[in-house]
Amino acid sequence: MRWVRFAVLIVVVTVLQASYTDIVAFKNIKPDLLLILMVFFSIYCNTFDAIITSFAIGFAADIIGPAMGPGIISFGLIGTLLANLRRVITITKMPYQSLAIFTCGVLIGVFVVFMAFLKKQPTSQNVYSVLFWTSLYSAVIGPFLFLPTAWLMRMKIQHFGH
Repeated sequence: MRWVRFAVLIVVVTVLQASYTDIVAFKNIKPDLLLILMVFFSIYCNTFDAIITSFAIGFAADIIGPAMGPGIISFGLIGTLLANLRRVITITKMPYQSLAIFTCGVLIGVFVVFMAFLKKQPTSQNVYSVLFWTSLYSAVIGPFLFLPTAWLMRMKIQHFGH
């Protein structure tokens, strides 16, 4: 794992997520770029590196989020689960990657909402609708971002048709 490249990539994606995803927003639904990165690293890194990257991405999500804690815990747990699940199930085809992004997005969102409820933080009325559509939007564009991310990280992954 190239950790300096990873750190730069996370900083750039966190800035993009915080400020520039409004450009591609569709009816106030924005893709979750940090979720896409978490799934990418959970799929293509070894288990140890995937766990570290999941917690680091969760920390980045907490920095731009409303509270510290829920992101790092939920991204870390779901990323660890996906990294260990990858030992059993191969997730190299685009439909499977989309399903992994969607499922992880929904699970992470439910954990974050649950932890916000425990901390007695207010949530919006349509939080589950936004959660569903954000996960779906991320799942649609996510696999197309895997190849450029692999190129930036100098990782070898299987291409779309193999």
